[in-house]
Order: sequence, then structure tokens, then C-alpha cells
Amino acid sequence: MHFSLVHEQGGDGRWSAQVAEFPELVGCGATQEQATEKAEALALSALAEKRFLNSDPRS
Repeated sequence: MHFSLVHEQGGDGRWSAQVAEFPELVGCGATQEQATEKAEALALSALAEKRFLNSDPRS
């Protein structure tokens, strides 16, 4: 799965990566790569949770 990420570098040099499909999810890190990895992990977790909550428990 591909996620759209919006990167931003703060005044302190740290990076944030916001997941466009889940605007409430933001990964932060010392590098753009770290922020991206954290944001992607959060997005995958959110997808799994959404799928679990929307699944039919009888199946």
C-alpha cells in the first residue's frame, strides 16, 4: 500500500511526516527517513485497526 506523506522540517531541525490519508497521524524523527518510517508504521497500524473493527466477527 502506498501512503501520501507531507514532510516538514521544524525550526529545531527535526522532521515530521503527516499521512495524508490519516491527517491525525504524524511521525517525527531526527531525519526525514526516521519520520517517514514512523508515519508509515502508524498508518499500517491504523489500517489494521480499521479493518479489524469493521470486520464481521462471524467470518
